[in-house]
Amino acid sequence: MKNPIALMGAMDEEVKLLLDEMDNTRSRKAAGIVYTEGRLLGQDVVVCRSGVGKVNAAATAQILVSEFHVQALIFTGVAGALHPQLEIGDIVISSESLQHDMDASPLGFAPGVIPFQEEFCFPADNRLIAKAKAACESERVDFRIGRILSGDRFVADRNEVRRLRDEFDGLCTEMEGAAVAQVCRMNGLPHVIIRSMSDKANGEAPGSFADFSITASARSYAIVVGMLEHWDDLVTK
Repeated sequence: MKNPIALMGAMDEEVKLLLDEMDNTRSRKAAGIVYTEGRLLGQDVVVCRSGVGKVNAAATAQILVSEFHVQALIFTGVAGALHPQLEIGDIVISSESLQHDMDASPLGFAPGVIPFQEEFCFPADNRLIAKAKAACESERVDFRIGRILSGDRFVADRNEVRRLRDEFDGLCTEMEGAAVAQVCRMNGLPHVIIRSMSDKANGEAPGSFADFSITASARSYAIVVGMLEHWDDLVTK
């Protein structure tokens, strides 16, 4: 197997469709996470479910780099919309991501800034962004490209939505992406985060998440599949 493409999600429903469509699979466990290698649409891939939260996501991403030597990482799954024009099922493709709950402001650092580190907002790979955009257009899915916010809490308050949007200019919020992006940047690994909106991160979010997370996961799966179908075009450019 050549260097595989990493396909990563936080929850079972975010990776189930990928696992169901894979051929020639074999699995092994590292740090409690099951990694399944195989073929999908003619590409060598490794698929895994990290679990929820930034620590789980970061540990999983580093193992993908260190033990599986992946060539790129696509994080797929659901998120809560912050932008008022995003609807449930719409796609956000990361241009960059940051941790909204990183706060060392008593030390004089702006919220979101990681103290004593040059970079705190982690850009996605431009070629992967372009392929995700093309897949969205092919699927005729409404999408936006922009900043994704990550934090270790489920946002379900309208005032918090407004604060995150105004303070960090984020399109959506979730609980893993910026940690994955940071690990990828530290290792020089191309990445992109693809999130389908399962809720509007407001007072109705818990119910919306339960109702629409499977549907939203299927939408993000379709975009990942679209990217894999044209992967060889990507790597030769």
